[in-house]
Amino acid sequence: MPAGVSASDFYYILPELVLTAGALIVLIADVLMPRASRALAMVTLLAIGATVAALVPFATTRVEVAHGLLAVDGFALFFKVVFLGAAALTVLMSVRYLEIEGASPGEYYFLILCATLGMMIMAGGIDLITIFIGLETMAVSFYILAGFIKPNQKSNEAAVKYFLLGAFSLGILLYGMSLMYGLSGTTNLRVMATAFVGQEHDARLVLAVILVVAGVGFKIAAVPFHMWAPDVYEGAPTPVTAFLSVGSKAASFAMLLRIFLEGLPSMSADWRLLFEVLAIVTMTVGNLAALTQTNLKRMLAYSSIAHAGYLLIGVVAGTPRGVSAMLIYLLIYAFMQLGAFMVIVLMLREDVVGDELKDFSGLYSRHPFAAFAMLLFMLSLGGIPPTAGFMGKFWLFGAAIDAGYVWLAVIGVLNSAVSLYYYIRLVVFMYLKPAGGGSAPTTTPALTLALGVAVAATLVLGIYPRLLFEIAESSARTLGVASITAAIR
Repeated sequence: MPAGVSASDFYYILPELVLTAGALIVLIADVLMPRASRALAMVTLLAIGATVAALVPFATTRVEVAHGLLAVDGFALFFKVVFLGAAALTVLMSVRYLEIEGASPGEYYFLILCATLGMMIMAGGIDLITIFIGLETMAVSFYILAGFIKPNQKSNEAAVKYFLLGAFSLGILLYGMSLMYGLSGTTNLRVMATAFVGQEHDARLVLAVILVVAGVGFKIAAVPFHMWAPDVYEGAPTPVTAFLSVGSKAASFAMLLRIFLEGLPSMSADWRLLFEVLAIVTMTVGNLAALTQTNLKRMLAYSSIAHAGYLLIGVVAGTPRGVSAMLIYLLIYAFMQLGAFMVIVLMLREDVVGDELKDFSGLYSRHPFAAFAMLLFMLSLGGIPPTAGFMGKFWLFGAAIDAGYVWLAVIGVLNSAVSLYYYIRLVVFMYLKPAGGGSAPTTTPALTLALGVAVAATLVLGIYPRLLFEIAESSARTLGVASITAAIR
């Protein structure tokens, strides 16, 4: 056994080890069962299920492992459950998509699991090196997945743009991280927080904060670092777009919270100001740009940008309630965003791509359940009760008001009102426009199951959100409470 590594370290990273083993088994199964998309999907789901089971022993654990490289706590556990749930729903919606596109399922499911592994490492990382390893594991997987449909020119273009801009943003992020290391002498975030006390006015540290904010801003698609999102969302395979918009965003916010609340609490005055500006600009630009979109994937891309702005309100609040509100909103957002993309996958047929507004004309008469599901997801994304989206925004804006940012909450509410225009416009096409031509939408048992789960979660979490609130609050309390308190002061 390598020096400095104990058996307990391997025990605490058991979920990551199980997921890694599952990804390798998928590759082996692909050799034994080539092109068996449904069988490989089942193997992938079993790997995800085994990883969830491996998380159970750590439900109440709160330790640092591998000499401070990873934290096993409620905060990391919450995000890991979100990642694995999103991965499972993505796999379910991918079965039909891969069959229609004729793509190789083995490498696809392997990359989905690798991206999920990177996200899990990011959520638990309390060291800059660990966070970087998780970030690159996730990013490289998504670079390949974005261009997975090789004959599709838009897919190839999406992959190239995502890779080039991702590499550029990574350089900015690493430069900021290197300054943080040089000024503190450590890469451990919790040790770094103590080292930075008294250096608040050091211009080099201020520059480091700006660079890290810019690097993280790209990953969460915050304005003005959002230029990649519309093209990548439109060009990438639809299930990949769904997973990218949910999993990558959640992992990036987990990284953001770890770095700024645990590593830079003494610099809260600087990064809060930056995130205030980013939140306002991101919400506004995202919603205004979405108003004119006719392609649903691009519309949901700009919508995703706007939702990143909403989530940044929780970062600005910086309180335990603000963190718990972000956790709540990220989980709710996962269900309603994945659900919307599931309906787009359902609309894909041999003669119709299914991602334009006109493709949804008269959907209510052709597939009532799909129309109802999309109606529910649009209302939830817009924050209309009694959907889960309303409860998420209510809790998020309430956290901002409690922290003294009333005006920021008002801007969030106004932006939500603007967003209703383009969400309701889709509803008008589905229910009031005459049905278009082409074959009728069809579904599969896997896609129907995934869509049913998303619909049920969006309704149940809107009507009875108490359990989710309690879990999120408990998870938020494990995120360096002392650091959060210091940030407030």
